[in-house]
Amino acid sequence: MDDIDFGGPTPAGDLNVNWIHGSRSLRHRTDPPIQVHVYDAHTVIMRQSKDVSFEAPFMYLLFGNSRALLIDTGATADPKRFPLRATVDRLISNWLAARPREDYGLVVAHTHGHRDHTAGDNQFLGRRETVIVQKDVDAVKSSFGISFWPKGSGQCDLGGRVLDVLPTPGHDPRAIAMYDPWTRFLLTGDTVYPGRLYAFDFPSYIESLHRLVRFAQERPVTHVMGCHVEMMRTPRKDYPATVRYQPDEPPLQMTFDQLVAIKGAAESVSGSPGAHVFDDFEIFTGPCHGAVFKQLARASWSNLKHRLGR
Repeated sequence: MDDIDFGGPTPAGDLNVNWIHGSRSLRHRTDPPIQVHVYDAHTVIMRQSKDVSFEAPFMYLLFGNSRALLIDTGATADPKRFPLRATVDRLISNWLAARPREDYGLVVAHTHGHRDHTAGDNQFLGRRETVIVQKDVDAVKSSFGISFWPKGSGQCDLGGRVLDVLPTPGHDPRAIAMYDPWTRFLLTGDTVYPGRLYAFDFPSYIESLHRLVRFAQERPVTHVMGCHVEMMRTPRKDYPATVRYQPDEPPLQMTFDQLVAIKGAAESVSGSPGAHVFDDFEIFTGPCHGAVFKQLARASWSNLKHRLGR
């Protein structure tokens, strides 16, 4: 089997997808535990069901000539409730059936170290030809050849498909973004997505946004791809934290202009702790106890209605 030319024209991928967003009632669950969407022949996007975890994170599986890359492992460790390993193994087997290779590897990496993105790691322990990048800055630096943190960059070579890796601390000290020249995706984890952007280290967060914008200005970016959806299609409206049913979500993918807007919004609220609401996202920074209490109250009411099937 000849190697795939990942330096060729960018494929016409498919993001015309209705993502699973939780069942209307806990008594009548209909979502599969994992939704698998094939963006192109070598790129898969997965979402964990809200029926399994309210976090409902997205995960990415990218294929190269020598190995595949799994970005994030979801919010649930139990393989019976969340069969991520079985799903990934099936996807890799199917890919290899059409493109036979020996000793095909898997790299398991993370956009950052929070549990809703790393809980499934243990499902891959002991898997042949598999490297799990550990959840600390030194391991991330070593795995991707990042000499200077956070202002440097590194790479992840899958065999002809080489991703750029950029440190993006702010939401989490270990956070990274990845750029895939094949799809032209900028994969931003929890740093940028259509939802509540928690900037626990706000100066670092703004610096990371500046680096992302500068990076994206110099490269073609088709979509900015985060790991959650928490907003509604109605501008300035979000689904409260912990809810398990989100029937009116906007698309997962964001644009370069929205990335720039997030940077500008973050700069505009610098020095103003609290929850700041914008059309497509919210920024939480510094002490914001009132906003958190409001989120919890909204979530309690929404979850009560969900349990009652209303």
